[in-house]
Amino acid sequence: MEQRELEARIAAVRERIAAAARRAGRDPDEITLVAVTKTHGPETVVAAYQAGLRHFGENRVEEAGPKVEAVARLLAGAPPPTWHMVGHVQSRKAAQVLPWARMVHSVDSEKLARRLSRFCQEAGQELDILLEVNISGEASKYGLTPAQVPQVVEAIATLPGLRLQGLMTMAPIVPDPELARPVFAGLRTLRDDLARRFPALCWQHLSMGMTDDFEVAVEEGATIVRIGRAIFGERL
Repeated sequence: MEQRELEARIAAVRERIAAAARRAGRDPDEITLVAVTKTHGPETVVAAYQAGLRHFGENRVEEAGPKVEAVARLLAGAPPPTWHMVGHVQSRKAAQVLPWARMVHSVDSEKLARRLSRFCQEAGQELDILLEVNISGEASKYGLTPAQVPQVVEAIATLPGLRLQGLMTMAPIVPDPELARPVFAGLRTLRDDLARRFPALCWQHLSMGMTDDFEVAVEEGATIVRIGRAIFGERL
């Protein structure tokens, strides 16, 4: 993809985010665009960085590490982008996330949280995390059930090295984005309930919305949207 087309795609996505925010009476600056670069190479990431993007998301631990290192070499001396882990993380691979991820959106168990905490302690670093919640109840999706979330919050709230920042979900693939609205509204309602129950914790972020449904997600309160195809085209 040529740089001009990439810049136009990014501008179009930003305008759609801003329009959705305005419809909901929100400030567009409240919403962070995370460009999901799964299967796209380091050169594509650098091109998007040069087009103004600063937040990038990866789905696979194995793909992310080498790509992050390659991007750092290509950007040599420029301020580094912020990397997000947005895909499922197996507990046994938790240590591989820490060298590059600033935020893990997909913490879906107490076991994973404890392993991340342990590795954060060993590395002397802190990590922002979101709890992944399976609002739709689809068997094919990862995530805690809404009923499990309070118990997990109580278990991990004081784990050293972790900074709980909110919740994440994935909506079902549906023909009409409006059909995903109840899922996004459900995550927002859960977040609001947790904020009342655990007021000492940070509930700033709702990571929800992808290429096919991000405008509805923004209208329902998303603070982070994870966009791949609308920016980069189909996965390679």
